[in-house]
Amino acid sequence: MRPTDPARNRVTRVRGVPPRDQRLGALHPGAWWLWALALGTAATRTTNPLLLALLIAVSAYVVVARRPHAPWSRSYGAFVKLALAVLLIRLLFTTVLGSPIPGTHTLLTLPEVPLPDWAQGIRLGGRVTAEGLTFALYDAMKLATLLICVGAANALANPTRLLKSLPGALYEMGVAVVVALTFAPNLIADVQRLRAARRLRGRPDRGVRGLLQVGLPVLEGALERSVSLAAAMDARGYGRTARVPAAVRRTTAALTLTGLLGVCAGTYGLLTAAGGTYGVPVLLIGVAAALAGLWLGGRRTVRTRYRPDRWDARAWLVTASGAAVAALLFLAAARDPAALHPGVVPLVAPSLPLWPAAAVLVGLLPAFVTPAPEPAAARAPAPAPAPAPATKPAKEPS
Repeated sequence: MRPTDPARNRVTRVRGVPPRDQRLGALHPGAWWLWALALGTAATRTTNPLLLALLIAVSAYVVVARRPHAPWSRSYGAFVKLALAVLLIRLLFTTVLGSPIPGTHTLLTLPEVPLPDWAQGIRLGGRVTAEGLTFALYDAMKLATLLICVGAANALANPTRLLKSLPGALYEMGVAVVVALTFAPNLIADVQRLRAARRLRGRPDRGVRGLLQVGLPVLEGALERSVSLAAAMDARGYGRTARVPAAVRRTTAALTLTGLLGVCAGTYGLLTAAGGTYGVPVLLIGVAAALAGLWLGGRRTVRTRYRPDRWDARAWLVTASGAAVAALLFLAAARDPAALHPGVVPLVAPSLPLWPAAAVLVGLLPAFVTPAPEPAAARAPAPAPAPAPATKPAKEPS
């Protein structure tokens, strides 16, 4: 048996070749997106502000516990700010343009602007009621929760690894989507870097002046990044396709089109009472046909995958936790719609339904079954040991 050389093992770790168990430790990025989209789907089934706030708290806890130390993972705060902006804009529009919800609790009365006859149904100013503002707040919180869930997926899933995991038929579309999704994180990272540099130089980084002086370097960096990305894609043969028979191309198009139509018809059947009998079979047939079309379409894409991510048991658990939250809230909305949609006329305080709240807490499972992010200090390679100082050999006695 050959003795192991610790120096050789140390050099291997420094070069960045992780062992097999570390390569398999990261969760599949598609599982994070499915989990986040399921939470967002659950948010569309309720306007109860307590349940929506609980969904936001669940996604925020998972992001804080499992967000990796990477530049693209810093975009969660930007999505939270965007959600707050949505709330404020919705309330502002309700205050200025009025609300169709009747109310008796008048908060303030704005001067109303008379409008011509062709603008019937629209008013500027007038009475602002508590019922109208409450309805607008509930409705805007639903969209804000959906945005925050999408921000959680952006902060948890590596976009490069997600692109590697896409089927071959969706590779080109996936590149466009990944570039669009990484635009916001890269832009935020550039703005933070430039503002920090301006603060170190003693220059203003806030206000209109600071924004104008930071905007030009940010746009210049985005242009340089786009040119570099285009050159890299061209050098790697992006867009090259393999030759396949005409019959395979026709079969691929027919299967994909049939699958998409089946998915649409099955989804419509599930959402309507009359189509409950045929909805599930048509949906399953459509999904099978679409998957077969994607598999055949992948034969035209000439590309290889280096160390592909595996869909392991933890990915199934993360996806199942999000799907369970969505399914249980769908069931709660059908059985007890009054608890998930509190009324505003008359104005009553919302109550927290117990078992839907417990169902939302199932979404915390990824914080306990997924591996913790690697510390930032451990990501940097260890410095090589310094060579020992050279010493002169001692003279032999004569």
